[in-house]
Amino acid sequence: MIAAGRAMSDQPAQAGERHDRRPFVLVTGLSGAGRVTALNALEDMGYVAVDNVPLPLLGDLMRSTAGNPGEMAAPLAFGVDTRTYGFDARDLVRRIHDLRQRPGIAARLLFLDCDDETLQRRYTESRRPHPLAPDRPIRDGIREEREQIGWMRDSADVTIDTSALSPHQFKQLLAGHFALDGRPGTRLSVMSFSYRRGLPREADLVFDVRFLKNPHYEPTLKPLTGRNPAVAAFVSEDPDYRPFFDALKGLIGPLLPRFDAEGKSYLTIAVGCTGGRHRSVAVAEELARWLRDTGRSVTLSHRDAEAAGEASGAG
Repeated sequence: MIAAGRAMSDQPAQAGERHDRRPFVLVTGLSGAGRVTALNALEDMGYVAVDNVPLPLLGDLMRSTAGNPGEMAAPLAFGVDTRTYGFDARDLVRRIHDLRQRPGIAARLLFLDCDDETLQRRYTESRRPHPLAPDRPIRDGIREEREQIGWMRDSADVTIDTSALSPHQFKQLLAGHFALDGRPGTRLSVMSFSYRRGLPREADLVFDVRFLKNPHYEPTLKPLTGRNPAVAAFVSEDPDYRPFFDALKGLIGPLLPRFDAEGKSYLTIAVGCTGGRHRSVAVAEELARWLRDTGRSVTLSHRDAEAAGEASGAG
């Protein structure tokens, strides 16, 4: 098992403490990291989503969307970045800290991050200048903004690095953290991936299954994926498979109640092999089934299953 870098994190909270409090998500981060996409996703979940309102008006906005006396106020998502009028990173952190202390509000700070290369590509493709460097190279604006607000990651309740995420994967992560269905317990995401294409930045727990027999070298199995019963059977026939999977259940099972008690909203478990097409997919499929059988809310995705088929040695 490898503990992946903290691509996303939750601050501890008491389990169930948000059920009777107004959800409030303040969305910020680097320009180009996905703030608008996040707000659209939160709006689809049932939040009132507002972007780039001047910070001094935040209090008025919260009061005006609170609804009638005696009614539960609408969940609110508030987007802000360095372009917002009156933006001050330290004032923003202070505001969210104050909101966390209010008994009727479940306030959370979402910080969106992205690597410099991906940000530069996004700006180049959109043909838009960086807001902090309208007449200078994009990389200058990215560097300046990271220096101004990068430290805010440490104050965030949830940090998501969107560098390698598809829009669907990004929205799936947001739903895991901020969905309003009220189901208790940590929501789980199980994913398979290819080590050739790098570790998933959003992963909390990573397991390497490259030690298992590789179906890639079986001509009849090579074009299939681990979702196919023949591939899954081949992988499970490895004499080390069952002891490994039993140990995996023995490790993850006792951890989940502890994550629940800490108030962690979302946990991503990633399973990797060489190409992300056969072994990792088969293991991720069985792991997701087992977790669902225990009564957990689980989403399942295979990041590299299709693309991996083109790589030599995929499995």
